[in-house]
Amino acid sequence: MLDRRRFLTAGAGFAATLAFSHELLAQLQNVPSSLPNPTLFVSDEEGYWTELRKQFLIPEDEIYLNNGTVGSSPAPVLKAVFDGYTSTEKLDETDPEDYPIWGYGPWNEFRDPLAAFVGCNRDEIALLRNATEANSYIANGLDLKEGDEVLMTDQEHPGGEHPWNLRAKRYGIVVKKVTLPRPVPNAAAVLNLFSDAITPRTRVLFFSHITTVTGVVLPAKELCALARSKGIISAVDGAHVPGMMRLNLHELGCDMYSSSPHKWLQAAKGSGFLYVRDEMIDRLWNTIATEGWNDPKLRAERFQRIGSSNVPVLCGLRAAIAFANAIGMERIERRHRQSADYILKEMVQRGATSWTSPDAALRCGIAAVNVAPIQITEIENWMWKNKKIRIRGGAPSKIRLSTPYYLLRKDVDRYLAAFDEFRTMKRTS
Repeated sequence: MLDRRRFLTAGAGFAATLAFSHELLAQLQNVPSSLPNPTLFVSDEEGYWTELRKQFLIPEDEIYLNNGTVGSSPAPVLKAVFDGYTSTEKLDETDPEDYPIWGYGPWNEFRDPLAAFVGCNRDEIALLRNATEANSYIANGLDLKEGDEVLMTDQEHPGGEHPWNLRAKRYGIVVKKVTLPRPVPNAAAVLNLFSDAITPRTRVLFFSHITTVTGVVLPAKELCALARSKGIISAVDGAHVPGMMRLNLHELGCDMYSSSPHKWLQAAKGSGFLYVRDEMIDRLWNTIATEGWNDPKLRAERFQRIGSSNVPVLCGLRAAIAFANAIGMERIERRHRQSADYILKEMVQRGATSWTSPDAALRCGIAAVNVAPIQITEIENWMWKNKKIRIRGGAPSKIRLSTPYYLLRKDVDRYLAAFDEFRTMKRTS
């Protein structure tokens, strides 16, 4: 039984929650109702991005350089999610058998714009929660025998590598790795490494389109062609790609592709997808089985049948695609490349060692540098606590700098000034 004190405490907590929600809604209402005028981009490009920055709830005094982990959703995406909850929680469907559990529908209203955005057919796309989930579907769903080899790089995300490690431990497949140079000098170096590592037992080529470790853009189209020429399945972890750079899966030529649009596409958190080339769909077993798992007519839809799900998140994904299309992916990709090139050049001038490829085709929105003897844990915490600048890296001394299009030049310069201050402080301490 809830006594009076606990009731009042609970009531205060609920009131605080309501106040928070009202504050959030007020913030969204203060966001400009439309994107900046395209003519502004021509006359004042930085002014255009400055106006666009107002669509995001990141406070003006904070600088976010970690889109490689997760992006910030702009106001139209958040509004789409909230509107989704408003409509679904009414439970007022016309058909009394139709409940918003959402786990058994085709969701074509969401798959169609996504398929168009990434260059494939609707029936080749399954809507999931993230790339890790999609990678697990791939690793668990392929028919592989003991001793069969999966070839990958040494720069895979745990959510890409470990589904295969689990399969190896349980069923005896073999995971092999090629070691990528830091930095990767050119595409030929990558192709040669993979080609030399392929054996008669190689069944799958698995690699990140853009690696999480250094942000190198691997020559995915050429690697997929290499795999196809040898009768090997190509599976690509594209967690970073949608929203960072243009993507056309049919042009890429891969057999399977996973992604997390909540990174660079700025979609709602928990947005992911699995692409399976139509000719491969019937060769992939379901990992989660419910109604329709064995119905070939469903094509890739059967991989998104997971029981109850979260359709407001899908509303946010659709809004994120519309937002990116309104800006233009060509413009977005150009901005990403320009900002990453600038921050990389400035860091190298400060003595950092670049782990980012010197080949412009092999880099986009991420610059990775080694700043030894500076320790990443120390500078990461100092940046956030003292400067409200969010960075991320890897032990002992790597900094991975993500440059989303809403990052302004003045923000980059403020980060660089903070880096100089930290370095000077360490030298004199």
